[in-house]
Amino acid sequence: MSSMPLSTANWHWKNKNVTPWAKTWFETELTTLSVQGEGEEVVLVSKVTDVDGDVELGQRKSKLITIFDVKIDLEWTGTASDGTEVSGKLTVPEVSHENTLDQTSNIHYDWSLTTAASPPVTALYTLARSRLPTALETKFAEFAAAIMEIHGKDIQVSAANSRVGTPAPGAASSSNPVSKSGTATPVTKEVKKKKEGVSTTKVNVDATFMASGDDLFGLLTDEKRIPLWSRNVAQSSGQPGSEYSLFGGGVKGKYVSVTPGKEVVQTWALSSPSWPSGHEATLTTTFDQKTDSTTIKFSLDGVPVGMEDEITRNLEGYYVQGLKSIGYVHIVPPHPSQFVTPSWREPPTRNGFATDSSDAPPSSVTGTIKVVAIAVAVLTLVAAFAIPYFSS
Repeated sequence: MSSMPLSTANWHWKNKNVTPWAKTWFETELTTLSVQGEGEEVVLVSKVTDVDGDVELGQRKSKLITIFDVKIDLEWTGTASDGTEVSGKLTVPEVSHENTLDQTSNIHYDWSLTTAASPPVTALYTLARSRLPTALETKFAEFAAAIMEIHGKDIQVSAANSRVGTPAPGAASSSNPVSKSGTATPVTKEVKKKKEGVSTTKVNVDATFMASGDDLFGLLTDEKRIPLWSRNVAQSSGQPGSEYSLFGGGVKGKYVSVTPGKEVVQTWALSSPSWPSGHEATLTTTFDQKTDSTTIKFSLDGVPVGMEDEITRNLEGYYVQGLKSIGYVHIVPPHPSQFVTPSWREPPTRNGFATDSSDAPPSSVTGTIKVVAIAVAVLTLVAAFAIPYFSS
């Protein structure tokens, strides 16, 4: 493309307006969100009615910079505890780099309820106002990374080491694998498009819970129980060969093999701009039940190189933390420093005799034992003489 050094080619300011793409992204991504109450109550984003503002991706001194400030109008719907269909509207006046990533200001929400009020409707409205903002802000935090992933190659000569300009959670990309030295290594555009050309690795996450293997198996495969911890709608029959969908379509795949209470093998694909199109990983979930707890091991094989940290955070944040959020106690293995070595121990013996007097209990302990024994003996004698006297 150019014979000049990449640092020179990428030094000057460039920008690209991506507002039309951004509107489509919000319309697609936000309508996957839903939250669930303690019972059957469910609230979801049904439609994004308007996205007003500007979205640009800029480059300056070899760094990519996201510039966006938009107002979003959307509609939400839900089902109250008595079965009433509830609807309302929500306006987010400002979604910008400052309040989604820099967090220099808070995101504000303007709510309205369309359905006539009643106790169940009001309860659902309260649920929407308390839980839907968290789901929205999680999705907003992914926006900057999506901009750079899709459009960064259009304004930079090379994508190597460029994404540090905007620190975004989950901004790792399969098109930017990390070498053993820790330096990002660029790959060609053709390799990214070819499914067979995706370099992959494996991610493992373990967690131990005070629950049976069968109970945890049901929570991860039964579509009626999955929303309890995922806080989102799910489709899952738990049968080999059947398809499943979690987190409102955020994760999709197909069950390969199922051994109740023991192991689940399933294909796994993330619905994200950073996940290679058409690529599937394999998630093997094993349940190792002990006397009073069960260890779950999530082993995801086929993770695109460069996305290891993002996927690990997803498994820990959505799966492990999800189970913790509904009361399943997560057992954290103690660090060796937490164990206290006794100041004394029973002396080793040989033919019934202590081999080292230094291992015997402290003299203060043995003295106390003698005093207690003498006191018990005296009380016994007193009782022996006193009982006949009082009886007479």
